[in-house]
Amino acid sequence: MTSDSIDRGARMFELMRAGLPELKIGLDEWTRRMMSWHFSEQTGCAFWLRQRDRLGFDPVSDITCFADLREFGLFSQESLRNVPARDLRPRGFATLPMRVFETGGTSGAPCRIVNVTRLASDVVMYAAMLRARGLAGGDIIAMTPSGPHAYGHFVEGLADSWQGAVCAIDFDPRWVKHLLRAGQDPSGYVAHLCEQARTLLETREATLLFTTSQLLLTLVTVLDEPLAGYRIRGVCTGGTSCSAEEIRVLTEDYLGGVQWIDTYGNTLVGHALQADPLTPGASRSYHLAPPFGVLRVASPGDWTRDAAPGERGQVVATTLLEDLFIPNLAERDSAVTAPPHPWFPWPGVRDIRPLHPAGGSYPEGVY
Repeated sequence: MTSDSIDRGARMFELMRAGLPELKIGLDEWTRRMMSWHFSEQTGCAFWLRQRDRLGFDPVSDITCFADLREFGLFSQESLRNVPARDLRPRGFATLPMRVFETGGTSGAPCRIVNVTRLASDVVMYAAMLRARGLAGGDIIAMTPSGPHAYGHFVEGLADSWQGAVCAIDFDPRWVKHLLRAGQDPSGYVAHLCEQARTLLETREATLLFTTSQLLLTLVTVLDEPLAGYRIRGVCTGGTSCSAEEIRVLTEDYLGGVQWIDTYGNTLVGHALQADPLTPGASRSYHLAPPFGVLRVASPGDWTRDAAPGERGQVVATTLLEDLFIPNLAERDSAVTAPPHPWFPWPGVRDIRPLHPAGGSYPEGVY
C-alpha cells in the first residue's frame, strides 16, 4: 500500500469523525451510554424493557464495558420475526419519524428493525469514504433491493447527501429465494434484473453503480462494453463478499478503470467497510465502525472466546445504536480476524466464507 493510499485512508477516517462525533467516544463508554438509553423507562423500547427483569442482571449497573455484553448470551433472531414494529421504537425517539426495514428472509420469515437515525449515520460514513476516494457526487444506478429492504433506502439517502439522482430498478430478492426453495431456476429473474440495469447504463447518466457482488458477477458478462464505457467510475457492492477467484476475475477482466468498493454486512449489522490489502495478494478486510458496532471472530466451539490470530471461527456481531441494540448475533459466516488497518484503525474480518446448517444450505440468491 502506497503512502498516498495511507494518507487517503487517514483523511477518510477524519471525515467520518467530523460528520459523526460519536465515533470519538470510546467503546466502553458508549456501551454504558447505550445500556442507560435502551433500559431506561424514558428512552428504551418496549422490546428490551420487557426483558430487563428476566435477564438475571441489571444492564445499567452491571454492564460496565463492552466485554460485559457477553452476559446477554447469543441473540436470537427469532425474537425479531414477529415483534410489533412500535415495540422496537425507542421512547426517546417518540417524536421522530421512523421506517420499518426487513431482512431478506434467508432462513425463515424476515426479521424487522426500525430506522430512526441509523441510516443517516451509515450515509455519513459511506459518503466520507467516497469523498476520500474522489467518487462522491454524481448520479447513481441502484441495482439494489427495494421495498422493505434497507439497501435501497440507504442508496437514496447517500445520493440525497450531495443532491444526486437515483435511477433504480425493480428488485425483489425474496423472489429469487422463493424460486430456489421451489427447486426452480432463478436465471430468468436475474436476467430481468440485468436487463433493467443495462437500460439505465446505456443512458450514460450515472457515475456510480450500487448492487450485490453476485449480481455484479453476472451483469459484467452480459454487457456490450466494460463498465467504464458507460461512464461508471465506481461500483459499490454489498452483502456477502466475493471469493478470491471472483475478485481476481472482476478486477482483471471487467473493472479496468473503475474503482470497486465492497462491504460486508446485512440489515441487522450494517456496513462493514472494505479496506484494500496492505500487500499484493493479501485478502481484503472488512471493518465495522465502533462504537456503533463490532465484528469479532469467535473461537470454534466457544462463542465467548475470541479466535486465536489466524484461526478461523464464526463471525459474531454486536450492534450498539440508539435505534438498534443487538448483542452477540452469531452470523452465518466464518472468517479470520483482521488486524487494524491504516484506513480503519480497529480490527475487522477477512477470508469470509458462508457457514451452512448441518445437512443443507441457505438460499443465498442474489447475495
